[in-house]
Amino acid sequence: MSYLRRFRARYSQTAADCSRISVRNDHETKRVLVTGGAGFLGSHLCRLLLDAGHEVVCLDDFSTGSRRNIEPLMRFDAFGVAIHDIVEPFELEIDEIYHLANPASPPHCQADPIRAMQTHVLGAMNVLELAARHGARVLHVTSSNVHGDPQLYPKSEGGDAVFLGRRSGYEEGPRAAEALFSDFHELYELDVRLVRIFNAYGPGMHADDSRIVSNFVLQALKGKDITIYGDPSETRTFCFADDLIDGIVRVMASPASLPVPIDLGSPMEFAIGEVAEQVIELVGSRSNLVLRPQNAGVPCRRQPDIALAMQEFGWCPRTDLSGGLLQTIGYFDRLLAASRSPSAEAA
Repeated sequence: MSYLRRFRARYSQTAADCSRISVRNDHETKRVLVTGGAGFLGSHLCRLLLDAGHEVVCLDDFSTGSRRNIEPLMRFDAFGVAIHDIVEPFELEIDEIYHLANPASPPHCQADPIRAMQTHVLGAMNVLELAARHGARVLHVTSSNVHGDPQLYPKSEGGDAVFLGRRSGYEEGPRAAEALFSDFHELYELDVRLVRIFNAYGPGMHADDSRIVSNFVLQALKGKDITIYGDPSETRTFCFADDLIDGIVRVMASPASLPVPIDLGSPMEFAIGEVAEQVIELVGSRSNLVLRPQNAGVPCRRQPDIALAMQEFGWCPRTDLSGGLLQTIGYFDRLLAASRSPSAEAA
Protein backbone atom coordinates (compact mmCIF):
# COMPACT_ATOMS: atom_id res chain seq x y z
CA MET A 1 0.00 0.00 0.00
CA SER A 2 1.41 3.43 -0.96
CA TYR A 3 2.22 5.95 1.75
CA LEU A 4 -0.64 8.16 0.56
CA ARG A 5 -3.18 5.35 0.87
CA ARG A 6 -1.84 4.40 4.28
CA PHE A 7 -1.97 8.00 5.40
CA ARG A 8 -5.47 8.61 4.05
CA ALA A 9 -6.71 5.47 5.77
CA ARG A 10 -5.38 6.73 9.09
CA TYR A 11 -6.34 10.38 8.70
CA SER A 12 -9.45 10.08 6.54
CA GLN A 13 -11.37 12.59 8.63
CA THR A 14 -8.61 15.19 8.89
CA ALA A 15 -9.35 17.02 5.63
CA ALA A 16 -13.03 17.31 6.47
CA ASP A 17 -12.19 18.91 9.81
CA CYS A 18 -9.72 21.39 8.36
CA SER A 19 -10.26 25.00 7.43
CA ARG A 20 -10.30 25.12 3.64
CA ILE A 21 -8.27 27.95 2.14
CA SER A 22 -9.14 29.08 -1.38
CA VAL A 23 -6.44 30.62 -3.54
CA ARG A 24 -6.78 31.30 -7.24
CA ASN A 25 -4.75 29.13 -9.63
CA ASP A 26 -4.83 30.39 -13.22
CA HIS A 27 -1.70 28.90 -14.73
CA GLU A 28 0.37 25.72 -15.03
CA THR A 29 3.08 26.32 -12.47
CA LYS A 30 3.97 24.82 -9.13
CA ARG A 31 1.75 25.96 -6.36
CA VAL A 32 4.06 26.58 -3.41
CA LEU A 33 3.00 27.19 0.16
CA VAL A 34 5.26 29.27 2.40
CA THR A 35 4.14 29.14 6.02
CA GLY A 36 5.36 32.17 7.91
CA GLY A 37 5.60 33.87 4.52
CA ALA A 38 5.19 37.37 5.96
CA GLY A 39 8.17 36.92 8.23
CA PHE A 40 11.75 38.04 7.74
CA LEU A 41 13.04 35.06 5.73
CA GLY A 42 9.61 33.94 4.52
CA SER A 43 9.00 37.16 2.58
CA HIS A 44 12.43 36.91 0.91
CA LEU A 45 11.59 33.34 -0.09
CA CYS A 46 8.17 34.32 -1.48
CA ARG A 47 9.79 36.94 -3.69
CA LEU A 48 12.37 34.50 -5.05
CA LEU A 49 9.71 31.89 -5.84
CA LEU A 50 7.53 34.46 -7.58
CA ASP A 51 10.48 35.64 -9.67
CA ALA A 52 11.01 32.00 -10.64
CA GLY A 53 7.47 31.86 -12.05
CA HIS A 54 5.71 29.84 -9.35
CA GLU A 55 2.35 30.50 -7.77
CA VAL A 56 2.96 31.29 -4.12
CA VAL A 57 0.61 31.11 -1.15
CA CYS A 58 1.80 32.96 1.93
CA LEU A 59 0.22 31.55 5.08
CA ASP A 60 0.66 33.72 8.16
CA ASP A 61 -1.35 34.87 11.16
CA PHE A 62 0.76 38.07 11.42
CA SER A 63 1.52 37.46 15.09
CA THR A 64 5.19 38.12 14.29
CA GLY A 65 5.11 38.51 10.51
CA SER A 66 4.62 41.94 8.97
CA ARG A 67 2.29 43.09 6.23
CA ARG A 68 5.03 45.55 5.30
CA ASN A 69 7.22 42.63 4.23
CA ILE A 70 4.75 41.34 1.66
CA GLU A 71 3.23 44.59 0.39
CA PRO A 72 5.64 44.70 -2.60
CA LEU A 73 4.51 41.18 -3.55
CA MET A 74 0.81 42.03 -3.82
CA ARG A 75 1.33 43.25 -7.39
CA PHE A 76 2.01 39.66 -8.48
CA ASP A 77 -1.10 37.90 -9.81
CA ALA A 78 0.44 34.60 -8.72
CA PHE A 79 0.69 35.67 -5.08
CA GLY A 80 -1.99 34.86 -2.53
CA VAL A 81 -2.22 35.43 1.22
CA ALA A 82 -3.99 33.10 3.63
CA ILE A 83 -4.42 34.56 7.12
CA HIS A 84 -4.39 31.47 9.28
CA ASP A 85 -2.98 30.20 12.58
CA ILE A 86 -0.66 27.27 11.83
CA VAL A 87 -1.74 25.60 15.09
CA GLU A 88 -5.15 24.96 13.50
CA PRO A 89 -5.49 22.34 10.70
CA PHE A 90 -6.13 23.61 7.19
CA GLU A 91 -6.64 22.28 3.68
CA LEU A 92 -5.03 23.59 0.51
CA GLU A 93 -4.06 21.88 -2.74
CA ILE A 94 -0.32 22.34 -2.99
CA ASP A 95 2.77 20.96 -4.72
CA GLU A 96 5.54 22.07 -2.36
CA ILE A 97 5.65 23.44 1.17
CA TYR A 98 8.33 25.57 2.79
CA HIS A 99 7.59 25.50 6.51
CA LEU A 100 8.98 28.63 8.18
CA ALA A 101 6.15 29.33 10.64
CA ASN A 102 8.33 28.66 13.67
CA PRO A 103 9.00 31.10 16.53
CA ALA A 104 12.60 32.23 16.01
CA SER A 105 12.91 34.98 18.60
CA PRO A 106 13.78 34.28 22.27
CA PRO A 107 11.62 37.17 23.58
CA HIS A 108 8.61 35.97 21.59
CA CYS A 109 9.08 32.38 22.79
CA GLN A 110 9.63 33.36 26.41
CA ALA A 111 6.63 35.68 26.44
CA ASP A 112 4.36 32.66 25.87
CA PRO A 113 6.43 29.44 25.95
CA ILE A 114 3.41 27.13 25.81
CA ARG A 115 2.15 28.88 22.70
CA ALA A 116 5.63 28.63 21.18
CA MET A 117 5.72 24.87 21.79
CA GLN A 118 2.24 24.49 20.28
CA THR A 119 3.33 26.39 17.18
CA HIS A 120 6.39 24.17 16.72
CA VAL A 121 4.69 20.83 17.33
CA LEU A 122 1.08 21.29 16.20
CA GLY A 123 2.21 23.46 13.29
CA ALA A 124 4.58 20.72 12.13
CA MET A 125 1.82 18.12 12.43
CA ASN A 126 -0.62 20.18 10.36
CA VAL A 127 1.96 20.86 7.65
CA LEU A 128 3.04 17.21 7.51
CA GLU A 129 -0.52 15.95 7.31
CA LEU A 130 -1.27 18.39 4.49
CA ALA A 131 1.87 17.29 2.62
CA ALA A 132 0.97 13.62 3.03
CA ARG A 133 -2.60 14.12 1.83
CA HIS A 134 -1.38 15.75 -1.39
CA GLY A 135 1.94 14.00 -1.92
CA ALA A 136 3.71 17.35 -1.62
CA ARG A 137 7.41 17.80 -1.02
CA VAL A 138 7.98 19.64 2.26
CA LEU A 139 10.99 21.49 3.67
CA HIS A 140 11.27 22.45 7.32
CA VAL A 141 13.41 25.43 8.35
CA THR A 142 14.58 25.64 11.93
CA SER A 143 17.34 27.44 13.78
CA SER A 144 20.75 26.36 15.00
CA ASN A 145 19.42 26.34 18.57
CA VAL A 146 18.58 22.65 18.16
CA HIS A 147 22.33 22.02 18.45
CA GLY A 148 22.33 23.34 22.02
CA ASP A 149 25.70 24.14 23.59
CA PRO A 150 28.28 21.54 22.56
CA GLN A 151 30.62 22.72 25.31
CA LEU A 152 28.42 21.50 28.15
CA TYR A 153 30.86 18.73 29.10
CA PRO A 154 31.28 16.78 31.27
CA LYS A 155 27.60 16.23 31.92
CA SER A 156 26.64 16.92 35.51
CA GLU A 157 23.88 15.14 37.38
CA GLY A 158 20.64 16.71 36.22
CA GLY A 159 22.50 18.50 33.44
CA ASP A 160 20.06 17.23 30.81
CA ALA A 161 17.25 19.13 32.56
CA VAL A 162 18.24 22.33 30.73
CA PHE A 163 15.25 21.70 28.49
CA LEU A 164 13.08 22.74 31.44
CA GLY A 165 14.46 26.30 31.44
CA ARG A 166 13.06 29.51 29.99
CA ARG A 167 14.53 28.70 26.56
CA SER A 168 12.68 25.36 26.30
CA GLY A 169 10.16 26.59 23.73
CA TYR A 170 13.04 28.06 21.75
CA GLU A 171 15.15 24.88 21.67
CA GLU A 172 13.01 21.84 22.46
CA GLY A 173 10.13 22.87 20.19
CA PRO A 174 12.30 22.79 17.04
CA ARG A 175 13.77 19.44 18.09
CA ALA A 176 10.30 17.96 18.48
CA ALA A 177 9.29 19.31 15.06
CA GLU A 178 12.38 17.78 13.42
CA ALA A 179 11.54 14.44 15.05
CA LEU A 180 8.05 14.59 13.54
CA PHE A 181 9.45 15.26 10.07
CA SER A 182 11.79 12.31 10.44
CA ASP A 183 8.97 10.05 11.65
CA PHE A 184 6.67 11.01 8.77
CA HIS A 185 9.48 10.20 6.35
CA GLU A 186 10.06 6.80 7.93
CA LEU A 187 6.42 5.81 8.40
CA TYR A 188 4.84 7.33 5.28
CA GLU A 189 7.81 7.77 2.93
CA LEU A 190 7.05 11.48 2.86
CA ASP A 191 9.46 13.55 0.79
CA VAL A 192 11.01 15.83 3.41
CA ARG A 193 13.99 18.14 3.81
CA LEU A 194 15.39 19.56 7.05
CA VAL A 195 17.38 22.80 7.15
CA ARG A 196 19.03 24.45 10.16
CA ILE A 197 20.00 28.09 9.72
CA PHE A 198 22.60 30.05 11.69
CA ASN A 199 22.17 33.72 12.69
CA ALA A 200 20.24 35.13 9.77
CA TYR A 201 20.24 38.89 9.22
CA GLY A 202 19.21 41.39 6.55
CA PRO A 203 16.39 43.70 5.46
CA GLY A 204 13.02 42.71 6.85
CA MET A 205 14.27 41.70 10.29
CA HIS A 206 11.82 42.23 13.12
CA ALA A 207 12.92 45.17 15.27
CA ASP A 208 11.91 43.38 18.47
CA ASP A 209 13.63 40.05 17.81
CA SER A 210 16.57 40.89 20.10
CA ARG A 211 19.01 39.58 17.51
CA ILE A 212 22.56 40.85 17.69
CA VAL A 213 22.56 42.65 14.33
CA SER A 214 19.15 44.31 14.68
CA ASN A 215 19.93 45.39 18.25
CA PHE A 216 23.28 46.90 17.30
CA VAL A 217 21.99 48.63 14.17
CA LEU A 218 18.95 50.17 15.86
CA GLN A 219 20.94 51.36 18.86
CA ALA A 220 23.58 52.92 16.60
CA LEU A 221 21.00 54.62 14.36
CA LYS A 222 19.26 56.07 17.41
CA GLY A 223 22.54 57.33 18.83
CA LYS A 224 22.28 55.07 21.86
CA ASP A 225 25.07 53.05 23.46
CA ILE A 226 25.37 49.52 22.10
CA THR A 227 24.69 46.81 24.66
CA ILE A 228 26.74 43.62 24.57
CA TYR A 229 25.60 40.73 26.75
CA GLY A 230 28.51 38.60 27.89
CA ASP A 231 32.13 38.67 26.77
CA PRO A 232 32.66 40.86 23.65
CA SER A 233 35.32 38.40 22.49
CA GLU A 234 32.73 35.61 22.18
CA THR A 235 32.12 34.79 18.55
CA ARG A 236 29.11 34.37 16.32
CA THR A 237 28.63 33.75 12.63
CA PHE A 238 26.23 35.81 10.52
CA CYS A 239 24.59 34.81 7.25
CA PHE A 240 22.78 37.26 4.96
CA ALA A 241 19.14 36.47 4.16
CA ASP A 242 19.61 36.22 0.37
CA ASP A 243 22.36 33.62 0.81
CA LEU A 244 20.23 31.54 3.17
CA ILE A 245 17.23 31.62 0.84
CA ASP A 246 19.43 30.52 -2.04
CA GLY A 247 20.57 27.56 0.06
CA ILE A 248 17.04 26.67 1.15
CA VAL A 249 15.79 26.61 -2.46
CA ARG A 250 18.73 24.44 -3.52
CA VAL A 251 17.94 21.92 -0.79
CA MET A 252 14.29 21.82 -1.84
CA ALA A 253 15.33 21.14 -5.44
CA SER A 254 17.28 18.03 -4.45
CA PRO A 255 15.88 14.99 -6.30
CA ALA A 256 16.09 12.79 -3.19
CA SER A 257 14.40 13.16 0.18
CA LEU A 258 16.76 14.52 2.86
CA PRO A 259 15.63 13.57 6.38
CA VAL A 260 19.13 14.47 7.64
CA PRO A 261 19.40 18.13 8.75
CA ILE A 262 21.45 20.42 6.49
CA ASP A 263 23.29 23.29 8.17
CA LEU A 264 23.18 26.61 6.33
CA GLY A 265 25.18 29.56 7.59
CA SER A 266 28.49 31.32 7.37
CA PRO A 267 31.45 29.44 8.86
CA MET A 268 33.32 32.74 9.35
CA GLU A 269 33.33 33.78 13.00
CA PHE A 270 33.34 37.36 14.26
CA ALA A 271 33.83 38.58 17.81
CA ILE A 272 30.65 40.28 18.98
CA GLY A 273 32.61 43.36 19.97
CA GLU A 274 34.09 43.58 16.47
CA VAL A 275 30.62 43.47 14.94
CA ALA A 276 29.48 46.29 17.21
CA GLU A 277 32.47 48.42 16.22
CA GLN A 278 31.80 47.75 12.54
CA VAL A 279 28.16 48.81 12.90
CA ILE A 280 29.21 52.02 14.67
CA GLU A 281 31.65 52.80 11.86
CA LEU A 282 29.18 52.06 9.05
CA VAL A 283 26.42 54.11 10.68
CA GLY A 284 28.76 56.94 11.59
CA SER A 285 27.53 56.82 15.15
CA ARG A 286 29.24 57.91 18.36
CA SER A 287 27.76 55.04 20.35
CA ASN A 288 29.82 53.48 23.11
CA LEU A 289 29.89 49.81 24.06
CA VAL A 290 28.16 48.83 27.31
CA LEU A 291 28.74 45.34 28.74
CA ARG A 292 26.00 43.43 30.54
CA PRO A 293 25.93 39.87 32.00
CA GLN A 294 24.89 37.16 29.57
CA ASN A 295 21.60 35.34 30.14
CA ALA A 296 21.96 31.79 31.39
CA GLY A 297 21.83 28.97 28.84
CA VAL A 298 22.98 30.99 25.83
CA PRO A 299 25.75 29.16 23.90
CA CYS A 300 29.00 31.11 23.87
CA ARG A 301 29.89 29.90 20.38
CA ARG A 302 27.88 28.66 17.43
CA GLN A 303 29.49 27.79 14.10
CA PRO A 304 27.94 25.73 11.28
CA ASP A 305 29.57 22.90 9.39
CA ILE A 306 28.45 23.52 5.80
CA ALA A 307 30.51 20.73 4.19
CA LEU A 308 27.35 18.82 3.20
CA ALA A 309 25.71 21.91 1.69
CA MET A 310 28.86 22.67 -0.29
CA GLN A 311 29.32 19.09 -1.48
CA GLU A 312 25.73 18.22 -2.34
CA PHE A 313 24.36 21.59 -3.49
CA GLY A 314 27.38 23.70 -4.38
CA TRP A 315 26.24 26.24 -1.81
CA CYS A 316 28.21 28.68 0.27
CA PRO A 317 27.40 32.21 1.50
CA ARG A 318 28.61 34.97 -0.83
CA THR A 319 27.71 38.21 0.95
CA ASP A 320 30.45 39.62 3.18
CA LEU A 321 29.48 40.99 6.56
CA SER A 322 30.09 44.66 5.76
CA GLY A 323 28.00 44.48 2.58
CA GLY A 324 25.15 42.75 4.39
CA LEU A 325 25.32 45.19 7.28
CA LEU A 326 25.08 48.15 4.91
CA GLN A 327 21.87 46.77 3.40
CA THR A 328 20.46 46.04 6.86
CA ILE A 329 21.38 49.52 8.12
CA GLY A 330 19.67 51.04 5.08
CA TYR A 331 16.50 49.06 5.80
CA PHE A 332 16.28 50.09 9.45
CA ASP A 333 17.18 53.68 8.60
CA ARG A 334 14.21 53.85 6.20
CA LEU A 335 12.00 52.18 8.82
CA LEU A 336 12.92 54.74 11.46
CA ALA A 337 12.45 57.62 9.01
CA ALA A 338 8.98 56.32 8.10
CA SER A 339 8.03 56.07 11.78
CA ARG A 340 9.02 59.72 12.27
CA SER A 341 7.07 60.99 9.27
CA PRO A 342 4.01 63.25 9.85
CA SER A 343 1.69 60.63 8.30
CA ALA A 344 2.95 57.98 10.74
CA GLU A 345 2.50 60.31 13.69
CA ALA A 346 -1.03 61.19 12.57
CA ALA A 347 -1.92 57.51 12.30
